[in-house]
Formats: sequence, C-alpha cells, structure tokens
Amino acid sequence: MIRFLSIPFSIGLIAGYHPAMAQNPPAPSPAAPAAPTAARPPRPPAPARDPNTPGYVTAKELPDGAVPSPKVDGNFILGPTHNPAPEMTVQEGVPQGTIFNFTMESTESKFYPGIAREPNTFGQPDPADPTRLLVKSHPAPYTRKVAVYVPKQYVPGTAAPFIVGADGPDRALFTALDNLIAQRRVPVMIAISIGNGSGDAQGSERGLEYDTMSGKYAEFVEQEVLARVEKEANVKLTKDPEGRATMGGSSGGSAALIMAWYHPELYHRVLTYSGTYVYQQWPYNEETPHGAWEFHEHLIPNSPVKPIRLWMEVGDRDNLSTRDAYHDWVLANENMAKVLAAKGYHYQFLFAKNAGHTDRTVKAQTLPEALEYVWQGYPIEGVKK
Repeated sequence: MIRFLSIPFSIGLIAGYHPAMAQNPPAPSPAAPAAPTAARPPRPPAPARDPNTPGYVTAKELPDGAVPSPKVDGNFILGPTHNPAPEMTVQEGVPQGTIFNFTMESTESKFYPGIAREPNTFGQPDPADPTRLLVKSHPAPYTRKVAVYVPKQYVPGTAAPFIVGADGPDRALFTALDNLIAQRRVPVMIAISIGNGSGDAQGSERGLEYDTMSGKYAEFVEQEVLARVEKEANVKLTKDPEGRATMGGSSGGSAALIMAWYHPELYHRVLTYSGTYVYQQWPYNEETPHGAWEFHEHLIPNSPVKPIRLWMEVGDRDNLSTRDAYHDWVLANENMAKVLAAKGYHYQFLFAKNAGHTDRTVKAQTLPEALEYVWQGYPIEGVKK
C-alpha cells in the first residue's frame, strides 16, 4: 500500500490553476504578524462555445425546452430554456421509496484510508514538466455518507437491478425514480448514492477516488459498499452487469465510466453530466499519462468495443483551462461522442446551451430521459416488449 507523505508530488495540471496563487507566503519573523494565507481567486467564467464549431460532432438541434427520445442514439443540442421535468417533483398518489442512510469511516477501508491536500496550498508547475503540478498531500481521515433508495415496489428477497451514484446523497435521483418506476419507464431498481471522501482535485481523497484510471474505485464499491447496502437496507443486489448502472457529474462522471471501463463484468450502463474526461489524474500513471483524456485519445479508439451504453451531457459554458491541451470539458465530451460513434457504441450525447458545469437546471430537465435511455433493453415488469 502506498504511504502518502507531506512532500511534493508531480501531478496533472488542475483546470483553472493560477501560478501566482500557488506560492506559499514566507514565514513571518517572530515579531511580525502572520502573513495572510494564499487564496485562489474565483475561476473566471468560461466562454460559451458554439455547438456548430468546426471539429465538433454533427448534432440535431431540438426545439427550445425539448429533450430527445430515450429510444434513439446520437448527438443533440438542447435549447437555452431548462425547465424541470415533471418527474423531478413529488407527485400525489405515486408510491415513495424508503431511504436508508449510513456512514463509512476511513479507518474501516482497505482501499482508501484517506488523504488530503495541505491546507491553503495549491499546485505549482513542475519545472521539469510544466504539464504536471507539485502538490503537498498527507494522510487524513474522513467519514463517508451513503444513502440507499429502495422503491416501494421492491419485493424483499429478489435480486434487484441498481444504479450507483457519485457525490451523494442525491435526493433528486430518488424522486425521479419514484415517478419513473411508477410509470414503468425504468425497472424497479435500488439506487445507491455514495458520498466522496472529501476535498476536490489532485491531492484530495475525492480526486484520488474519482480521477484515477484504474478499477480500484469499482472494486472498493463492490467489496466494501455493496455488502453494507444489502445489510443496512435488507435488499439483494443483482450480479448481472446488464442490471447495474453508474452515474455522476464532473469527476464523478468520469468515475462512473472508469468503473464500467475497467470492470465491464460489473457494469454496462453509464450516465454522466459534464464528465471530467480531462487530465485530472493523480498520482501520475505512465499507462494513462493524460488521465481520463486517454478515453477519447487512445483507449476507446484502440480497444475492442465493450458492452457499455452511455448517456452524456455537457454545457456550452462548461469548464475550460487554456494552460495545457487537456482541460477543455466541452472538447473532451465532443471527442467522446466522436470516438463512441466511430466504434459503434450505443450512446446519447446532449450539448446544452445556456448551461454551466454540472448545471442543476439541465439535470432537472433531462435526468428522467437520461435514466430511461440508459436502461433501454432491460426488462420492465408489466411492459410488453
């Protein structure tokens, strides 16, 4: 097991990184007051990108306020108005599921004992390679929250399909499932909403869990989370990868695909908002030197097609850093759509106008359709094929 010490590490360039803010203030003399700690200024807003930019995928522009059919693959452009879908609010007369909550301590995990970036520090470019950063990280404990949604229609003792979500708890997901299950638009499924281990980006526990290009996070979920879920919620979870889905936003989105990519025997269905298919990986891995950017740069184009069905969204004002060539979220998701189409994957890609990074209004507009798309082909009780 790697032991993380309080020394600099070379890591991938953080989007929106400002070198001037990365310098630690000099130590004050005994008689002088403490120097103010460095503070990262607010990230400037990203410019709105045109969905018809040369090099982007060809996409069908939808009427403003409309979403695509969940039964079709391809690329779509959402208009600037993002009203919430009716399935995103509690409906009278619709059975509501039960939510079970529990916590997991870092001291209990053999996969993630816990790290954190040093307080008030930010990455500094490595003089030997400006595309990497030097970051100070140290061991740190955490408490992880987990929320489990069990629909009213679940039959105890039966093996249920389920969806695993990042950055939980996600109450909006539970409301959407109440309504979609009642309408027989998705199967009767369990939803497992897992909180991250705290922090963000390189040097943090969240960054380590979500941005690492390996099967480790999926293995952590399989071995440490799912058994607790079955015990705490008194449910049985299917072993069939066709009945298992992952979802998330930002780095939680890239983590969702990472889970299925490295363990397709566990997951076949993926849903991402503003997926971080960029270079955020830490520590550096020579097998995937550009982190999740490798998905569209090398991995998907150069690998046999895997049994993965993918729904993706990105906003026109999604994250952008011009300090290297690997931190444009819009371009990354556009590239994903391009390589998925070239390889013949079943996917649906939405480019949302008037939308930022993991835009809540877009999620409220599209989540029901996204869930229905991801679960296409899975049998739903009471629905004729």
